[in-house]
Amino acid sequence: MKKILLSLATLYTLGQAGETLLIVPNTLSVDWKAYKTLGKIGVGGKFTSLNYSSKELEGKDLASILVGSKVSIDTKKIDTGNSGRDDTLVKFFFEKMSSSIEATIKEINTQNSTVDVMITMNEKSLLIPMKYSYIDSKFRAEGTIDILDFDAKSALDSISKSCYDLHKGKTWSDVSIGFEMSIKATK
Repeated sequence: MKKILLSLATLYTLGQAGETLLIVPNTLSVDWKAYKTLGKIGVGGKFTSLNYSSKELEGKDLASILVGSKVSIDTKKIDTGNSGRDDTLVKFFFEKMSSSIEATIKEINTQNSTVDVMITMNEKSLLIPMKYSYIDSKFRAEGTIDILDFDAKSALDSISKSCYDLHKGKTWSDVSIGFEMSIKATK
């Protein structure tokens, strides 16, 4: 908590001096964690093929460089640390939906450290609130989606059936999601 407050205080102080510029490289990483078994054991992964475009590469505050930024995610290119699991997820889950996920940052609220992201998956768009932190030049946002909210029951049923024994009969519909990028403050 002290690091967060210190980072925000530093950013605020630099901003008051009128000389601070935030610079974001045109890179982004997106990760997720799905859950299995009644014990809700998490299985994490990341997408390895993203097409990210910043609204601006530099600006005076987070909103000016992030609001309007977009990402298109190729859901057939994932990494969970287990190539067999990757193949199963692609075949029995992601291929049961549209081939990509699109997301656009719609709003940032620095008062309560939230970012609203419009996510389109399986041809359905929903505004997802996410909590963010900005510490040591790293911007990280995390939230939760429910696969069923994206009309993806058939995809969930497919992966649940395919992994029934491994999941001990339970595949959860909620998925933790996150993204991060480097944002540097300069004078």
